[in-house]
Amino acid sequence: MPKLKTHKGAAKRFKRTSSGYKHHRMGKNHMNMKKSNRRRRALRGFKDVSAADAPKLERLLPLDK
Repeated sequence: MPKLKTHKGAAKRFKRTSSGYKHHRMGKNHMNMKKSNRRRRALRGFKDVSAADAPKLERLLPLDK
């Protein structure tokens, strides 16, 4: 059986946690002056990936052994 290779694009965008995956939120790169402080604050940090998308990430990011 061939080696499982990590999808490098997905590896840069998602992090595996003990409970699933996390990703950065979109929408904070430019045109931030028109966005409210509350909205920009809400875009900080990581957010959990939905349960529907988790099986796709399992294939893209196989476990390292």
